Amino acid sequence: MLSSKNGQLLLIPLLCLVAFIILSVLQKPVAGWMLTLAFVSVGISFRSYPKLKGFSFTMMIFAAFIVAMYYPQYFRQVGGFKLSLLIIPLLQVIMFGMGAELSFKELAGIVKMPKAILVGVICHYTIMPLIGFGLANIFHFPNEIAAGIILVGCCPSGLASNVMAYLARANLALSVAVTTVSTLLAPLFTPLLMRLLAGKFIEVHFWDMAWDTTRVVIIPILAGLLFDKLVRGRLKWLDKLMPVISMAGIGLIIVVITAAGRDSLIKVGFLLFVAVFIHNVLGYTLGYWFSRLLRFKEKDCRTISLEVGMQNSGLAAGLALLMGGMGTVGLAAVIFGPVMNISGSSLSTWWHGRPPKEDGEVKAD
Repeated sequence: MLSSKNGQLLLIPLLCLVAFIILSVLQKPVAGWMLTLAFVSVGISFRSYPKLKGFSFTMMIFAAFIVAMYYPQYFRQVGGFKLSLLIIPLLQVIMFGMGAELSFKELAGIVKMPKAILVGVICHYTIMPLIGFGLANIFHFPNEIAAGIILVGCCPSGLASNVMAYLARANLALSVAVTTVSTLLAPLFTPLLMRLLAGKFIEVHFWDMAWDTTRVVIIPILAGLLFDKLVRGRLKWLDKLMPVISMAGIGLIIVVITAAGRDSLIKVGFLLFVAVFIHNVLGYTLGYWFSRLLRFKEKDCRTISLEVGMQNSGLAAGLALLMGGMGTVGLAAVIFGPVMNISGSSLSTWWHGRPPKEDGEVKAD
């Protein structure tokens, strides 16, 4: 049964949703704020339930998406300052946080499971780019939006996959290793695959994209590693602040790019959502079953599935900005993030209740 406190928490989003419906019928401009508040309150409410806590951040992302769709004028510029100028620094901060969470000991551990890491990285940089290429051709989107789908598939796996691997009772060490290696290889493979697969949709400058990926990903990660070696633990307040900054950064990136591409999203939003959902789910499915064919352990199959299906959509959005297509090339990345978090959380929760046989655990209730 729900406690009185939890029941009150769930009442707030319900009241906001009712207010949204009434205000929408009356065509009042504040309706969007009510829907945004509904998702924010749902996210806060989820934190009171252990099984739903993992969806809390996703609800906040949906709130950011909705408010940007309803009120794009607030997220394009403040005064004379264009908010898009914040995207690259925010991505660099997020990558710095990733580097700070790693350690040289963890990097050294990569050599202990080369086969699984190699398979995970190869699957990631073949399955997702090729699915993206296929979807871009099947759905016949405008060229820049089609290129954005491919761009999402050509990016490395995201940090969210590590969290999902932990929840799914998968191989967390393998997950971190595949994320790390695929990220470090991004300056080579992301522009190369974009040149090969997206070249017919947009012009791709290999060396420019390689440098952009390096300065957004590799340099901040190396700085984070150095931070971990020299400073980590001495500034505990900063250790706690970094995850908050990362989450806020992802939210701001989403609202800025959504606001910039609002008109395009209205035209192709539903079909783009369908394409992104298929992209994400096929990544999980093919990653898992390819690993099963190679007779990997169940924990490793789950890990590779999540690593293949979950992309660094924030990086894709940042690269879209640097390519000059924030409101078009970046749209697939904006949708992929929330879709990936919901599907990944759901899949991980389902797997959590079904411990791998090799663990010798009793099935959870």
